Amino acid sequence: MNYDVIVIGGGHAGIEASLACARLNKKTLLVSQSLENIGKMPCNPSLGGPAKGIVVREIDALGGEMGKAGDATAIQFKMLNTNKGPGVRCLRVQSDKLEYAKYMQNCILNTPNLTFKEGMVKDLIIEDDVAKGVIIDGENYYAKSVILTTGTYMSGKILKGHSAIDSGPDGEKTTSGLSDCLRAHGIETFRLKTGTPARVYADSIDFSKAERQDGSDKFVAYSYGTKAILDKEEQVPCFLIHTTPKTHEIINSHLDDSAMYSGLVEGVGPRYCPSIEDKLVRFADKERHQLFLEPESLSLDTIYVQGFSTSMPEDVQLEMLHSLPGLENCKVKYYGYAIEYDAINPLQCQVTLENKKIHNLYTAGQINGTSGYEEAAAQGLMAGINACLKIDGKDPFVLRRDEAYIGVLIDDLVNKGTQEPYRLLTSRAEYRLLLRHDNADERLSEYGHQIGLLKDEDYQAYLDRMEAKEKLFTQLNEISFSMKDEVNDYLKTLGYDDLKERLSAAELLKRPKVTLEGLKPYLPFDFDELIGDKVEIDIKYAGYIQKSKREAEKMLGMDKYQIPQDIDYDQIDNLSLEAHQKLKQVQPLTIGQASRISGVSPADISVLLMYLKK
Repeated sequence: MNYDVIVIGGGHAGIEASLACARLNKKTLLVSQSLENIGKMPCNPSLGGPAKGIVVREIDALGGEMGKAGDATAIQFKMLNTNKGPGVRCLRVQSDKLEYAKYMQNCILNTPNLTFKEGMVKDLIIEDDVAKGVIIDGENYYAKSVILTTGTYMSGKILKGHSAIDSGPDGEKTTSGLSDCLRAHGIETFRLKTGTPARVYADSIDFSKAERQDGSDKFVAYSYGTKAILDKEEQVPCFLIHTTPKTHEIINSHLDDSAMYSGLVEGVGPRYCPSIEDKLVRFADKERHQLFLEPESLSLDTIYVQGFSTSMPEDVQLEMLHSLPGLENCKVKYYGYAIEYDAINPLQCQVTLENKKIHNLYTAGQINGTSGYEEAAAQGLMAGINACLKIDGKDPFVLRRDEAYIGVLIDDLVNKGTQEPYRLLTSRAEYRLLLRHDNADERLSEYGHQIGLLKDEDYQAYLDRMEAKEKLFTQLNEISFSMKDEVNDYLKTLGYDDLKERLSAAELLKRPKVTLEGLKPYLPFDFDELIGDKVEIDIKYAGYIQKSKREAEKMLGMDKYQIPQDIDYDQIDNLSLEAHQKLKQVQPLTIGQASRISGVSPADISVLLMYLKK
C-alpha cells in the first residue's frame, strides 16, 4: 500500500499530525494499536494551564483540532491568573476524558483522505538514510513521509514498588522494535520516566473536608469558533486538599519501597511534575503539598488525585491515600504507577521536526522528550504541516519565539535539547507579553489560512474580529470626558480626583484600576466583551508591548543571518570545544539559532560571525 504520509501513534501528537496531513489533501494512514487508544488521556483529565493553555489557542488559530475538542467535551472552564498580568493569564479546562476520546475518534474516522489501521509498527523501511515506509504486522506500507508519535510506548516499562513489567500505559502492549531500528540507523535514544496517581471512587470521599474549586463565571473557550459552552450551573467542581504530617511520615518510611528510590528506575523523571515521594525528598523543608481532586468524566465514578503521582507498592499507596483529609475511607479503582520509555535526543531534529540523520522521518510528542498533551499536539501539528510542505516542494513552516509558544517549544528542543521530560512554562518565553491568551488569533490566523488548515469561514470570522477591534479602538480614542461628566463618580470610587481637563476613554484606560468594564456605563456604544479584552490590554500595556516588539526585532535580525549548510566548523579557529561539538550536532540555520544553543557563548558567536564575513 502507498500513502503520502504514515503517522504512527494515535495520541495527541498523532491526531493533529494525521488530521493536518489529510486536510492538506495528502493520502494519510494513521496506525495505532486500537481505535480506543485514539485521544486517550492516560494521565490528568484536563487541558491547559500556564503556557499550555495558550498553546491550545495557538493550535486552534492554526487550524488544529485540540481546542474544538477541548471546548466540546469540557466539564469545567477556569481562567487562571486573572489577577496577574496578561502575559500569564491562561485557560484550563477539566475534561471529560471519555467524551474527549470519542470526539477525536469520530474526527479521525470521518476525515477525508485519512485511513485508520489497527496494528503495531515494530520496524521502519529505511533506504539510504531515507524513510520509505513502515512494517505493520509483517506487511510493508510505503509513504513519502513517516511521522513517529509513539508517546510512552517505545520500550515502555511499568514500575510499581519492586516490580517492573514491560508495558505501555494502562497495561497495553509495548515494543522495543522501533527503538532498535532507530538506534541501528544512528539515532540516539535515552530513557525518560513519568507517572500517574491513583484513581479513587468518588462516593468514598468526604468532600466536606476539601476546598471547593469552581469554574469561571465569564464565557471562556479555547476555540475561536466556539459559541457556547457548558452552563456554569452544569459544570462540575474540583476540590483542593493538602498532604498531612502523617502522609509525609508514611512516604519517608517507605522510600526504599518506591521504584523511584529502589534502583529500578533508569530514566529521568519530570522536574515540574514529580512524584509525591520525589517532592518530599527535593522539598524536605515544606510542611505540606497541595493536591487537587478532579473528576475524570460525567460517565465515571472516579476522581483523579492530581499531584499524588507515585510508584509505591499498592499497600503503601492505600496507606498514603488514607492519610489525606477526606480520603480516610476511600476506595481505590486504579493504583498509581511510574512508566519508563525510550525517547530520542531532540538535538537530532531540525526545526521542522524532520530527523537530521533519516530524511522524511519526523518525530513529535513525548518521543522528542516532552511531557504534556498540549506540547505533543503542537509538535504533531507542526510535523504534519512540514511533512506536507516538503512533499509539495514548498518552504518549511517555522514559528519564531516571539510569534508563538509553539516556536519557543520547538526552538528549545532542537537547540538546547533536554535530559528530562520537557514542560512548557511561561518563564521559558522571553516575549511572553506578546504571546498572550487573547491574541493567538492575531499572531497565527494568517499563517493557518495561508497553509490551508484554517477554513475560509474561520478566517473571515478572524477578519471580522480585527475590524471590530479597530472600530472599538477608534471609538475609545474619539470619545472624551470632562470634569462635568458622570464618569467622575466612577473615578472617585477608584481614588481619583475629578478630571481637570478633557481626556479620552483610551487615556483613562491607561490609569491603574480603570477598566473597560467600569467605563462601559458611560460609553454611548456597545461592544463585544472578548474584543473589549483585546483592546484594553493593547491600550494598558502599549509601552511594554512596544518594548517587547523592539527586542524581538533585534532577535529577528540575528535570525535573518543565514549559515551555509556546508560550513565546516572544524575549520573555524578560536571556537570553544563545546561550541564546536554543539554547532556540528545542531547544524543551526541562522546566527540567531546558533546563539540559542546551550553551550555556545557570545564569544563563540562573534568568532562565527567573523568567519562568515570572511
